[in-house]
Amino acid sequence: MNINWHDLLTALALVLIIEGLLPFAIPDKVKEVYRRLQQAPSNNLRMMGLASLLAGLVLLYFV
Repeated sequence: MNINWHDLLTALALVLIIEGLLPFAIPDKVKEVYRRLQQAPSNNLRMMGLASLLAGLVLLYFV
């Protein structure tokens, strides 16, 4: 299996750009969301992570 490093690094760059958008645009709201996440039960966070993971896999499958 040959890894296309250009595509992998492009995907990583896009993830970093998307992850940085909200903290750059509305840092105070992001702080508030992080505070709420700290108070959320771990099981809820785990389910949100699973939903995100599955959505990414489905999107990747169709792309």
